[in-house]
Amino acid sequence: MIIQNLHKKETLGEYKKVFKILPFLLSFLFFTNSQIYAQDSLVLEASVSEKKLIEFEQLFFDAITSKAINNHQKAIQQLEECNTIIPDDKAVLFELSKNYFELKKIPEATEYANQALTKDPENLWIREHLVKVYRKSGRFDKAIEIQEKIGEKFPKKRRELAFLYLMNNERSKAKKLLNDLEKAKLLDGRLRRLKNQLEKVNKIKRSIKKTIVKEDLQTAFNKDKSFKNLTSLLKQLEKNKSNKDLLLYSEKGLGLFPAQPLVYLMNGIALNNTKQFKKAIETLKNGIDFVIDDRKMEQKFYVELLKAYKGTGDTKNINKYQKKIK
Repeated sequence: MIIQNLHKKETLGEYKKVFKILPFLLSFLFFTNSQIYAQDSLVLEASVSEKKLIEFEQLFFDAITSKAINNHQKAIQQLEECNTIIPDDKAVLFELSKNYFELKKIPEATEYANQALTKDPENLWIREHLVKVYRKSGRFDKAIEIQEKIGEKFPKKRRELAFLYLMNNERSKAKKLLNDLEKAKLLDGRLRRLKNQLEKVNKIKRSIKKTIVKEDLQTAFNKDKSFKNLTSLLKQLEKNKSNKDLLLYSEKGLGLFPAQPLVYLMNGIALNNTKQFKKAIETLKNGIDFVIDDRKMEQKFYVELLKAYKGTGDTKNINKYQKKIK
């Protein structure tokens, strides 16, 4: 009998192996807590016939397989059938949310994720999924609320809050968090770079006054350091292949607008063009975290990450990003 629980990881993270590991799938989908299973199974055996349980298990497994081949609508149909056999099973609710999320049906994804969380309020995987859903919908305050609770139990997972704070225009909270993480020795390379960028703001404001202005767009940006002016300037510098200036102004932009993915992309391009591949990887990985529902922008990041990994000779990641671009 399938043990009905959420996965220890995202369900079938390596989808391409789905048909090679069919004998092991069922055990992978089982409860992480044997006591919970023992309690739940007693209830199920008392209320659902063995025939219905087998039907439930087959439908659930079929839904996982459908999801693995990106047939999310079919998976939803199969999961809804599961729901008629055993109503409000948390694993089914969770899978429904994930499939609706893949179809970009955010209201449904939110509703089912919250229903699943009601069944198991401390479940890490449901919580992390719900953070993704809220982030996708631009409800950063709700995403922060959940991520903060996750961080209380898992200190390393507080790292994700830095990006969420910036997305929610809470720069001071982001800076404080990064300082706290540094004291706790929990800063990784990406967050260290992000922290340095935030600390550059005051230096940038002073240095801009000393910059020799040669072009109209530079003049406009130096007079009014708005994101609109910066965007126009960076795009012109990229077009003209002015790598030195592109690097200079994108670095300034990272300090001024740390939640704008375009600035990270331009900085990554400049770093790649000047063969600073390791720095390019860091800034591009930071920047892609701020990309929301913008496939074209996401693809541009993948292209630059591929260039950077080719520059470092990282075969594993070269293959990874070649597949993402395709």
